[in-house]
Amino acid sequence: MTFIEQLKTKGFNPKNEILSGFTVALALVPEAVAFSIIANVNPLIGLYTAFIIGLITSIIGGRPGMISGATGAIAVVVVSLVARHGVEYLFTAVVLMGVIQIIIGLFKLGKFIRLVPHPVIFGFLNGLAVIIFTSQFGHFKTIPEAGEASWLQGTPLWIMIGFAVLTMAIIHFLPKLTKAFPSSLAAILVVSAIVIYFNIDTRTVGDIASISGGFPEFHLPSVPLNFETIQIVLPYSIIMALVGLIESLLTLSVIDEMTETRGSGNKEAIGQGVANLVNGFFGGMGGCAMIGQSIINVSSGGKFRLSGIVAAISLLIFILFGSGLIEQVPLAALAGLMFMVAIGTFEWTSLRIFRKVPITDVIVMVLVAGVTIVFHNLAVAVLIGVVISALAFAWENAKRIRARKHIDENGYKHYEIYGPLFFGSTAVFNDKFDVQNDPEHIIIDFAESRVADHSAIEALNKITERYAKAGKKVHLRHLSKDCLRLLDNAKAIVEVNYFEDPRYKVVSDKAQPTV
Repeated sequence: MTFIEQLKTKGFNPKNEILSGFTVALALVPEAVAFSIIANVNPLIGLYTAFIIGLITSIIGGRPGMISGATGAIAVVVVSLVARHGVEYLFTAVVLMGVIQIIIGLFKLGKFIRLVPHPVIFGFLNGLAVIIFTSQFGHFKTIPEAGEASWLQGTPLWIMIGFAVLTMAIIHFLPKLTKAFPSSLAAILVVSAIVIYFNIDTRTVGDIASISGGFPEFHLPSVPLNFETIQIVLPYSIIMALVGLIESLLTLSVIDEMTETRGSGNKEAIGQGVANLVNGFFGGMGGCAMIGQSIINVSSGGKFRLSGIVAAISLLIFILFGSGLIEQVPLAALAGLMFMVAIGTFEWTSLRIFRKVPITDVIVMVLVAGVTIVFHNLAVAVLIGVVISALAFAWENAKRIRARKHIDENGYKHYEIYGPLFFGSTAVFNDKFDVQNDPEHIIIDFAESRVADHSAIEALNKITERYAKAGKKVHLRHLSKDCLRLLDNAKAIVEVNYFEDPRYKVVSDKAQPTV
């Protein structure tokens, strides 16, 4: 069986891949231009970024079918850097951003995306859906040469709304008739043909900015090579690297779920790092995975690397040769496409499960979505969600520790502990013991428990001291190997007695599959 035949057995369809990639390229143009404007850089910088990052991550990234490019999450971070120090420092920060992401990938830290709970992912998707939806409203406004943006009025507004609705209708209903052609591309082509053929006066891509340009050129950032430059760009580079990876790895998880396949988080981190490293040396603004374009790609049939490669190359062709034609594409068509992406991105099931999940999960979903919408800071939103979920988990487990008690034939009192002993459960653990009325020998059995952290060790030390003052002795039994290691390492601060027990295997980091 040839390589192509093997791909076909996995659902590879070259036609769908190419058409899907072309559709994504059309959707990338206004997004890249808009993010460039947000970052206060030339629109071509955003387009070059989308081409370079999209091409490299499609070739060596960890998730076939996922689209990367210039993003609003990165653009928001670099605004102040460009304003204070200029675009050359931005290029330097992007290079350093790439290096940081490569290091994260090489140390296999991408696996920590598993720590992100499902309610956080729901909140992340819902927040992004609202951002994608509301960001399209800018296409329905006009910006005079001097003054603030204002809504279109009268006929121009109704034309925009009409074409946006027509685009959405084609995307929704065409798949019910045929799936031989991507509905998103069909909608853009139909609306563009109507506008061009009938010479209808409406806003087009060319009204935002010209996308005509040459091939991106190699460029060493013109900044002093000294410690002061590192001090300036390093904070931005760290934030950009983390924001980019968080958005990329969460997008990877979403695409995994849509395609029922599994990508590699660590490989994606390295791919993003290499892409941004190269991007910085070719005058790019930095970027990461784009959930909207990734969903367009997968929904249009692009699930392999070819679709991303086609999207990147098509974007470069637009810049080099097709700017005149692409600039005639109506913004209403692209706005309608992104409206449908936003509707598809929103996790409507999350609204139906509000009364079926713990209140903390609901709070996490709403809070993450709210922070994402208000501050456009995905890293902070996800971090807040993870912290709240972790604290809620710790609180619930703290309440679950319990002890079964009995006295054996030798007069020893046994405390069989159930549930983890950690910082959150130490107070409840200490309340389980009756020091004054217990016999001379106490056995604390950890067959169904674990000594998890330093707080747990300190709790054991305190309970031992309390019994010692009463002239009684504590013995520990059935400690797992890692618990024994914790106690051995803490000999300087704790003195406890434990029986020689058989070794119990615990799940180690090496036993877990890497991403």
